[in-house]
Amino acid sequence: MTYSAWMAVIVVIGTVYALVKRYETRLVLLSAGFLMAILSLNPLMAFKQFDASMTNSSLIIAICSAMGFAAVISITGCDRHLVTLLINPLRKLGIVLLPSSMIVTSALAAAIPTMGGLCAAVGPTIVPILVRAGFKPAAAAASVAACMGTAYLNPGLSHNPFIAKIANMDVMTFIGLHINATLIISACCIIGVTLTCFLMHDYDPKNIGAAGPFSPQESKDEVFKPNVIYAIAPVIPIAILVVCAIWFPQWKVSVATAMVIGSVYAMLVTRTNPETAIKRFFNGMGNGYDTILGIIIAAGVFAAGLRAAGLVDILVEYLKHSNEVAKLGGAIGPFALALITGSGDAATFAFNEAVTPFAEQFGMTIDSLGYLAMMAGCLGRMGSPLAGGVILISGIAMVTPIETVKRTIPSAFIVLAILYIIC
Repeated sequence: MTYSAWMAVIVVIGTVYALVKRYETRLVLLSAGFLMAILSLNPLMAFKQFDASMTNSSLIIAICSAMGFAAVISITGCDRHLVTLLINPLRKLGIVLLPSSMIVTSALAAAIPTMGGLCAAVGPTIVPILVRAGFKPAAAAASVAACMGTAYLNPGLSHNPFIAKIANMDVMTFIGLHINATLIISACCIIGVTLTCFLMHDYDPKNIGAAGPFSPQESKDEVFKPNVIYAIAPVIPIAILVVCAIWFPQWKVSVATAMVIGSVYAMLVTRTNPETAIKRFFNGMGNGYDTILGIIIAAGVFAAGLRAAGLVDILVEYLKHSNEVAKLGGAIGPFALALITGSGDAATFAFNEAVTPFAEQFGMTIDSLGYLAMMAGCLGRMGSPLAGGVILISGIAMVTPIETVKRTIPSAFIVLAILYIIC
């Protein structure tokens, strides 16, 4: 290898260390990318990539509009109506309540596709219900933390339009190609966590009705009456995109169009002040650019630094003759980094930016390798005690994140192996 390639290896090791130490993700990736480009005497490559990433229209439209819609749904309270409507029928299920609640939470994840948002919306309702039904609080927390797989059916989730653009396909086409794998992964997570909780003796019929500190919250939720008209608002954009993709493809409805329609519907049925709603929509869009596109931009600069140093060319040339290594790297790399940092986005975006475009050169399709890395990062985050969503749901359940991931991490490893096999 050349001098610049060896320097890039050192920088990559330092980058992993900084991410593990939980330094600001965007700062770490940007600094590493620019440093590698400068050491390779080609700093303009990093700057050009920065320009290209920050003006990527397809990603900005999909991600920012989805985050704007999420902000409107939050301010109108429609997410609470949907959660309560779906969870109320579960209260009398007894021992099968755990897997049943996970199925419902998985369905909600498709409409609330962020781990923090899902835990905040579902946790205050589902955790007291499970505890009153005889389950330990840690099991209740794990049942929510392990249900993010179906979030990847949402076209507004940042990874979907990102990989679809690399693969040069429509985002709904990309989701449709991998919908069966997503459902299999989600089902395996539900089965795995359920079995783990029962093996750890997390269910005791003697504790049925023992509300403990959760009784005030549950009493509040029992009084709350969900409105069906409000409850369907969070799923309207997904319904529009699915219906149009299957029966009206000639309409070519974009993600942004569906999100705007959903936002208008939520605003109208809840009679929310239009001025307040539009402010929240654009604030949400700005937040999406800040938190999500910021990482995508930083990951792009990091990948540009790798290319400038020649490390990508060396890696691709090696993977041409070792196809299984590429697949293994796509699974283990994002999974491991998500597990030890609590965030799968940095590793997943960086891998998909640098390696996935060359998938066809080592016997894989771009969409399959991108999907593998995306889902591996999701599984790693599910088993990480440092993940923001895990910390949040553990706080709601009044247990430590370590107690929660004791119930999720065995499934994370097993399901990762299943993901590797089916991709």
